[in-house]
Amino acid sequence: MRIGELAKRSDTDVETVRFYEREGLLDAPAREANGYRSYAETHQVQLNFIRHCRSLGIGLAEVRTLRSFQASPE
Repeated sequence: MRIGELAKRSDTDVETVRFYEREGLLDAPAREANGYRSYAETHQVQLNFIRHCRSLGIGLAEVRTLRSFQASPE
């Protein structure tokens, strides 16, 4: 899916998705031959997790730590 669809599914602004990607909170998506980002369902799960954390008042540094625990639970 493209960034607009991901944003719509997650009820998030496109610029917010790009921000989380730049900050390393959201995994970098694959790129299509034309250079467009191609997001998967896993990105939507990640984005929903990030937004939930932010709604609880968790800061970006803490969200980054939680995301790293998700990636490497050991």
